[in-house]
Amino acid sequence: MQHLSAPELAAWLEDAGRSRPFLLDVREPWEFEYCHIPGSELMPMASVPLRLDELPEGPLVCICHHGGRSMQVALFLESRGRSEVYNLTGGVDAWAGQVDAGMKRY
Repeated sequence: MQHLSAPELAAWLEDAGRSRPFLLDVREPWEFEYCHIPGSELMPMASVPLRLDELPEGPLVCICHHGGRSMQVALFLESRGRSEVYNLTGGVDAWAGQVDAGMKRY
Protein backbone atom coordinates (compact mmCIF):
# COMPACT_ATOMS: atom_id res chain seq x y z
CA MET A 1 0.00 0.00 0.00
CA GLN A 2 1.15 3.46 -0.84
CA HIS A 3 0.11 6.70 0.82
CA LEU A 4 -1.11 9.81 -0.99
CA SER A 5 -1.53 13.28 0.43
CA ALA A 6 -4.59 15.29 -0.56
CA PRO A 7 -2.56 17.60 -2.84
CA GLU A 8 -0.92 14.58 -4.50
CA LEU A 9 -4.34 13.05 -5.21
CA ALA A 10 -5.64 16.36 -6.57
CA ALA A 11 -2.65 16.59 -8.92
CA TRP A 12 -3.23 13.01 -10.07
CA LEU A 13 -6.90 13.67 -10.79
CA GLU A 14 -5.96 16.76 -12.83
CA ASP A 15 -3.28 14.92 -14.85
CA ALA A 16 -4.92 13.88 -18.13
CA GLY A 17 -1.87 11.79 -19.02
CA ARG A 18 -2.35 9.45 -16.06
CA SER A 19 -4.94 6.72 -15.58
CA ARG A 20 -7.69 7.98 -13.30
CA PRO A 21 -7.82 6.02 -10.04
CA PHE A 22 -11.01 4.50 -8.68
CA LEU A 23 -11.91 6.53 -5.59
CA LEU A 24 -13.26 4.11 -2.97
CA ASP A 25 -14.92 5.89 -0.05
CA VAL A 26 -15.27 3.41 2.82
CA ARG A 27 -17.18 5.64 5.23
CA GLU A 28 -20.80 5.21 6.26
CA PRO A 29 -23.64 6.52 4.04
CA TRP A 30 -24.43 9.46 6.33
CA GLU A 31 -20.79 10.58 6.17
CA PHE A 32 -20.72 10.31 2.38
CA GLU A 33 -23.97 12.29 2.09
CA TYR A 34 -22.53 15.03 4.26
CA CYS A 35 -19.38 15.45 2.14
CA HIS A 36 -17.29 13.50 -0.33
CA ILE A 37 -14.65 13.94 -2.99
CA PRO A 38 -16.32 14.35 -6.39
CA GLY A 39 -16.20 11.13 -8.39
CA SER A 40 -15.76 8.87 -5.38
CA GLU A 41 -17.87 5.75 -4.93
CA LEU A 42 -19.32 4.69 -1.58
CA MET A 43 -18.65 1.18 -0.29
CA PRO A 44 -18.82 1.13 3.53
CA MET A 45 -15.88 -0.64 5.13
CA ALA A 46 -17.93 -3.57 6.44
CA SER A 47 -19.26 -4.33 2.96
CA VAL A 48 -15.92 -4.41 1.14
CA PRO A 49 -15.17 -8.15 1.67
CA LEU A 50 -18.55 -9.06 0.17
CA ARG A 51 -18.23 -6.67 -2.76
CA LEU A 52 -14.68 -7.26 -4.01
CA ASP A 53 -15.93 -8.26 -7.45
CA GLU A 54 -17.42 -4.76 -7.88
CA LEU A 55 -14.03 -3.08 -7.73
CA PRO A 56 -12.45 -2.33 -11.10
CA GLU A 57 -8.90 -3.25 -12.06
CA GLY A 58 -6.28 -0.53 -11.97
CA PRO A 59 -5.28 2.04 -9.39
CA LEU A 60 -7.57 2.38 -6.40
CA VAL A 61 -7.51 5.08 -3.71
CA CYS A 62 -9.15 4.27 -0.39
CA ILE A 63 -10.75 7.21 1.41
CA CYS A 64 -12.34 7.75 4.83
CA HIS A 65 -12.65 10.61 7.32
CA HIS A 66 -9.06 10.76 8.64
CA GLY A 67 -7.31 7.82 6.95
CA GLY A 68 -7.57 5.03 9.54
CA ARG A 69 -10.43 2.97 8.12
CA SER A 70 -9.20 3.47 4.59
CA MET A 71 -5.74 2.21 5.59
CA GLN A 72 -7.30 -0.97 6.99
CA VAL A 73 -9.25 -1.48 3.76
CA ALA A 74 -6.16 -0.82 1.64
CA LEU A 75 -4.20 -3.44 3.61
CA PHE A 76 -7.09 -5.89 3.22
CA LEU A 77 -7.21 -5.30 -0.54
CA GLU A 78 -3.47 -5.89 -0.81
CA SER A 79 -3.87 -9.15 1.10
CA ARG A 80 -6.39 -10.17 -1.58
CA GLY A 81 -3.93 -9.56 -4.40
CA ARG A 82 -4.55 -5.94 -5.37
CA SER A 83 -1.29 -4.23 -6.27
CA GLU A 84 -2.16 -0.60 -7.07
CA VAL A 85 -3.73 0.39 -3.76
CA TYR A 86 -3.31 3.80 -2.17
CA ASN A 87 -4.52 5.31 1.09
CA LEU A 88 -5.52 8.98 1.23
CA THR A 89 -3.56 10.23 4.24
CA GLY A 90 -5.79 12.41 6.39
CA GLY A 91 -8.92 11.41 4.45
CA VAL A 92 -11.65 13.84 3.43
CA ASP A 93 -10.68 16.06 6.35
CA ALA A 94 -7.26 16.64 4.74
CA TRP A 95 -8.93 17.10 1.34
CA ALA A 96 -11.16 19.82 2.81
CA GLY A 97 -8.24 21.50 4.54
CA GLN A 98 -5.69 21.31 1.72
CA VAL A 99 -7.60 21.07 -1.58
CA ASP A 100 -11.28 22.04 -1.35
CA ALA A 101 -11.88 24.76 1.24
CA GLY A 102 -15.58 24.75 0.34
CA MET A 103 -16.10 21.14 1.42
CA LYS A 104 -18.07 20.67 4.63
CA ARG A 105 -16.08 19.27 7.55
CA TYR A 106 -17.17 17.23 10.54
